[in-house]
Amino acid sequence: MSKRYPFEVVSGRPFVQQVGEWVADVFYDILPEAGFEVRDEQIYMAYQVERAYADKKTIFAEAGVGTGKTLVYLLYAVCYARYTGKPAVIACADESLIEQLAKPEGDLAKLAKHLDLAVDARLGKSQDRYLCLQKLDDARLGYADADIYKNIYDSLPAFVSKSEALQSFHAYGDRREYPDLDDAQWARIGWDSFRDCFVCDKRHRCGMTLSREHYRQAADIVICSHDFYMEHVWTYESRKREGQLPLLPEHSSVVFDEGHLLESAAQKALTYRLKHAAFEELVTRLLKNEIRESLAVQIDLAIERSERLFDALSKRSRPVPGSDRMEIAVDAALLREVGTLDRVLERIEEDLVFESELFNLDGYQLRIVEEHLEMMRTALGLFASPKPPICWAIDGLAGLTLVIMPRTVREVLGEKVFSKPMPIVFSSATLSSGESFAYIADGLGVGDYMSFSVPSPYEYPERMTVRVPTRSQDDRTDIGWKTENALAAIEHAEGGTLILFPDREALASFKAELARRGGESKRRILFEGDREITVLISEFQREIDSVLCAVTLWEGLDIPGPSLSAVVIWALPYPPHDPVFDARRKESDDPYRDVDLPYMLLRFRQGCGRLIRTREDSGTIVVLEPSLHTDAALRAEIAHALPQDVELTQ
Repeated sequence: MSKRYPFEVVSGRPFVQQVGEWVADVFYDILPEAGFEVRDEQIYMAYQVERAYADKKTIFAEAGVGTGKTLVYLLYAVCYARYTGKPAVIACADESLIEQLAKPEGDLAKLAKHLDLAVDARLGKSQDRYLCLQKLDDARLGYADADIYKNIYDSLPAFVSKSEALQSFHAYGDRREYPDLDDAQWARIGWDSFRDCFVCDKRHRCGMTLSREHYRQAADIVICSHDFYMEHVWTYESRKREGQLPLLPEHSSVVFDEGHLLESAAQKALTYRLKHAAFEELVTRLLKNEIRESLAVQIDLAIERSERLFDALSKRSRPVPGSDRMEIAVDAALLREVGTLDRVLERIEEDLVFESELFNLDGYQLRIVEEHLEMMRTALGLFASPKPPICWAIDGLAGLTLVIMPRTVREVLGEKVFSKPMPIVFSSATLSSGESFAYIADGLGVGDYMSFSVPSPYEYPERMTVRVPTRSQDDRTDIGWKTENALAAIEHAEGGTLILFPDREALASFKAELARRGGESKRRILFEGDREITVLISEFQREIDSVLCAVTLWEGLDIPGPSLSAVVIWALPYPPHDPVFDARRKESDDPYRDVDLPYMLLRFRQGCGRLIRTREDSGTIVVLEPSLHTDAALRAEIAHALPQDVELTQ
């Protein structure tokens, strides 16, 4: 065995074919001798993934729970990374799944233990998972609970506040290190997209920067989230123009674990984002330099016009149930505000050209301001164009954010990702809809692809019960009926219960109803958003009879055994009627069949997949959707989405 590869490489023979022969030895001989149960579905998947790596193509690998798909793609990804000299990227649906892949008892650890294959895998976490030192300074002074932030500041590594050279990498500032902060508290000190890191005097001692330098050196695998990979795609060109390295290193292949969620991550990342506070902070810096009075006047005018524009946007933004995206009612008055601000920005750009020739401004800061102004003018031009892009607003702690998606996801990804001759693996238990991969392929802009589907090896009819409670005339309110049935499911569960909500509003309603009733359940109930999510998952797994209420854990949550013996689906997870999904609906002749139903069924199947994680697992799924007793067509769709021979009962 060579030091570089886990098998002897024979020159003159296709490398991927030799990897396939070694993988066959792994699944037929090595792992069975180590006590592993090797499944036919797993071996079939390995042969299909080999084809994708050999032909450098995209493959949709739909493999049911318990197939062992993670081991398959890791074997090919690691070998191919060493062959090309470039790491593979494993992009997971969210940060909690990153932690699961890298945990001490995870699949990477199994490779090292049973195959003598030490894998250099490093975590590339999203920026918003890291502490912002500048925001922490502000939080220590600006909030009633300032002592919390002062304690965090006092706990930072000593080198953060010292001036001498940093001698070695020291990870710090990860969201996971502050588990007791709720989401609102973290938002006050965590990185956000409007922070101008390039001119921050603390950037070289920032935990995010140090982490980035660390994962770039990975020899085999960089593990990141879908959000982070999409941010890499969207900022690749601009970062190179600014003389910076892209967020991710050049890589040999990509695996999108829980790949059916990639489109929503792309929708989040492939956008322009404008916020008044960020713009004001950026251009105000110019006023601290020796600049001409005419430029100073234009900057003051731009701040005023920006404030007026965002005030107009606020008055025209309407909340959308089930979504954090607010719909904007565009009218002539709003477009006039957009045009007025754009003309002021144009004059500032012209003045900056003259100002740069006087060398009164720092060149680096000047480039940052010019980049931001160019971005703003591009976004405003798109907003006011005859064929407007998809736009929405988001309301947050620091005010309104205008979000503009210039092109559909399929256009950007088709050009920047799927047109490249590179192995790309989509791995999930739910990629198809109605036995077709067209829904996900079309949404992502994947034209040429391979695909396969293998079922789970588990005996679901003996292990899973799916109940749909009926709603009587005496049940006066929807929230009351659902709460009663959720509490009944919790009490009847032999272990822990996972309650899945379609959106944060539904979770908040349940939480408020419990509080109104005085907390009826005797079991401990954990709510997503109260603490850091991976810590909540760990506590839920440890406390066997606890309850976890979540919005984002329909996919990927892997808790075998009695810690998760019941799943309550609060409502069927249809997509919201926000601007992004409405844009897809407008393109369809049958929005319900083409957009709403496939999305819901994919997510429903994922939610059901949280229950049975091993052959020994068993439990109950409770679906709180009374319309399944009256809508025969919907009931048939849900029944078909369940594992074979599992029936809906009352």
